[in-house]
Amino acid sequence: MAKAKNLIRLISAEGTGIFLVRKKNPKGINAQKKISLRKFDKKLRKHVIFNEAKIK
Repeated sequence: MAKAKNLIRLISAEGTGIFLVRKKNPKGINAQKKISLRKFDKKLRKHVIFNEAKIK
């Protein structure tokens, strides 16, 4: 049986259209919460908040 991939899409909060794809631990403490990470946005050339969204 194939394993379900727990991939999430992190979209830049600044609205540049940049997104990142990361794995999320389905059994962790924060499995039900939405993730928001501070990562580097290549278009703005600075660190911004990336929020979790579904992969389309």
